[in-house]
Amino acid sequence: MGRVVDLLGRGGQNFAEQVLGWDRGTICKGQEEFRCGQGIEDRFGQRGRRRTEEHLPNLLEDICSIVEPLGQTDPTFRSTRIYSPLRAEEVRIRLLTQHGYKDAELPCTRTLRTKLNDLGYRLRKVRKCRPLKKIPETDAIFEEVHQVWAGACPCPERSRG
Repeated sequence: MGRVVDLLGRGGQNFAEQVLGWDRGTICKGQEEFRCGQGIEDRFGQRGRRRTEEHLPNLLEDICSIVEPLGQTDPTFRSTRIYSPLRAEEVRIRLLTQHGYKDAELPCTRTLRTKLNDLGYRLRKVRKCRPLKKIPETDAIFEEVHQVWAGACPCPERSRG
């Protein structure tokens, strides 16, 4: 790009942007690379906002220390997920009170919710196992149990029924 724009001469950047659809910043970068003779490194990995863990290195351990004692596994054991009855707002309040964080330094509740999900916690109450539905033979089974029990124990209190 830099070589082509230099060949176009004065107004070449404008022409290349309008007619060829090239980006003006890319054109400037190409011209600089053409003049220097070596490529310019972009360093995309160093751009943008840093992660919360870089600002607060103990945050993830503190979150785990709050949520871990209350975490429950799936009662059906069909998954390895850990459920927590704590919401992200409650975790944030406990970080402020128990671990001494300041309100301004802690991330918002949406970020804490994302961190909890990244740690493998699902923020919902554990559903209790539902009992099996009553089968038609249930009454007959219990009637037989009561008869055997009444015959085994001749106590007057227990034979009443």
